[in-house]
Amino acid sequence: MAQLTPLAKGLVTVIVLAAAASAAWNFGLKERFGQSGDSVQNGQPASDSAAGGSTLGKIFGGGGGGGLPGAGKPLKVSIVSFHGYAPALVANGNSLTTQPGSIYAQKGANIEFVIQDDIPTLSTIFESGAAQCAWRTSDFWAQEQPNLRNAKLDARAVMIVDNTQGGDAVISRDPAVRSVEDLAGRKVALLEFTPSHGMLIDAIESSSLSARRKESIRTVFINAEEGTAGVRAAFETGAVEAAVLWDPDLALALRNVPGSKVVYSTKTATNLIYDVMVCDSRLLASPEGQAQVQKFVDGWMEGVKVARANPDLAVDALVKTEEFFKLLADKEGRPFIKSLFANLVWTGIEDNARILGLVGGTNHYERVYRRFDQIYRAAGALANPNSPVIPAQDSFDYRFIQNLLNQNREAVAAAAKPTETFSQAGLQESARSTAIVTKPVMVSFAKASADLTKRAQRSVDTEMVPFIENNGKAYFEISGNTDASGSRAINMRLSEARARAVVEYLAGQWEFPRDRFKIVGNGPDRPLCNEQNPAAEGMSLEDCQAMNRSTRIAVFGGR
Repeated sequence: MAQLTPLAKGLVTVIVLAAAASAAWNFGLKERFGQSGDSVQNGQPASDSAAGGSTLGKIFGGGGGGGLPGAGKPLKVSIVSFHGYAPALVANGNSLTTQPGSIYAQKGANIEFVIQDDIPTLSTIFESGAAQCAWRTSDFWAQEQPNLRNAKLDARAVMIVDNTQGGDAVISRDPAVRSVEDLAGRKVALLEFTPSHGMLIDAIESSSLSARRKESIRTVFINAEEGTAGVRAAFETGAVEAAVLWDPDLALALRNVPGSKVVYSTKTATNLIYDVMVCDSRLLASPEGQAQVQKFVDGWMEGVKVARANPDLAVDALVKTEEFFKLLADKEGRPFIKSLFANLVWTGIEDNARILGLVGGTNHYERVYRRFDQIYRAAGALANPNSPVIPAQDSFDYRFIQNLLNQNREAVAAAAKPTETFSQAGLQESARSTAIVTKPVMVSFAKASADLTKRAQRSVDTEMVPFIENNGKAYFEISGNTDASGSRAINMRLSEARARAVVEYLAGQWEFPRDRFKIVGNGPDRPLCNEQNPAAEGMSLEDCQAMNRSTRIAVFGGR
């Protein structure tokens, strides 16, 4: 925290009344994910009396009455200091309030962005009138919507605003750690119940590690007050061998520790972490509120086009409106801020359509919402473990993006096109590297057969397909594997035939390009469990052999 003092001093005159003097925590951006020190309870923001309640409503002109804007009042949107929101600031005329001649002004919108780096709960934000809409990451939203329902309120996401593609990563300073499986027995620093935590849990659960070896990974939860700056410090000092971070601390850690590297990131898991804008359901229920939100969404999408065409303008918008980025530019330079854009996609209309499955294909947003709801419930992240399970489709209001698509045939056509191309040359190049994670799947075959049964197809559908969809830029190895019993020659031939059957099913039924998959028959040669000593993994011989008979899907990494 040694570098916090000048940063805090720089913020005092701007946001001290908003109780956010700790806004950037040495470039940590901890606040982006809803942990605010003493106001955190059980991984969730504290009750409505926590920082950001009625005081914020007075500061920002909240009028109570459910926090809905009155006639002529701006639509207030709660954000944090994060570069994913640059397009909205560009649309507002490089300002927190709508400027004459700006994109929002031309649309007849009146938008006021409220920086709340202390992250009040949504119920606090909505009831105080501090804002009617607020940012959330898709996983954070999956945690908080049940709590909002418990408070007799509700909200819906209205658009996806960014998609991290490299801006979140598991990194290592140990040259022996080249895959998720190599984390066994090592310490990993991170912030609890953030996308970092969810990403690590998802990766470990998808790995080929036995239950005992999964438990050997020692997660070191850094105190919320230290934020990602504390995670980075633990990594840079060598207190841990690995860490899970997001930009800008991710970029700084990799730069500051020679030889450090990315083990697994959203550059590979491209369909895992999204930022969304969530609006109070009471606002969405009225015709006037719907009109305001439609203009809000329209302007943001226009801002994406402008920011993509002129990223220097996006940097300027951040530096002019957010003290955090002004200080970051002073310390690291504007080119550093601009470099962060490469690891994140500002999502336009066509991106929203693709992610939301509005032109066919998988609804990645709903898939991720459900997945993180499962992850965080199991990890004990919900303040009330008996909070209702909310169907993913009830967490998003699709009307606003759909209205834009109805008026934009070009966006529909763009969304329907594949976002990635794959080739045999690309597969061969990727396959030269070490697989970064390998997921074993129990695909059942009849004895001496390579024909997929209905049960086997269900295993592929539920275990392999979501894994492939998470890792949108990756190439994969599909391998057939056997235990050590029986004829080796027969096992080798049969294992390859079974792997080929799985790939044919993935290509035929799910339309994944065949060029994404390397087919391998390992027979008994790559056991996950030592059949000579299954007790070492805490397993019986039967369970050990079953684990070795799995069909496996290995990720070679993004590009």
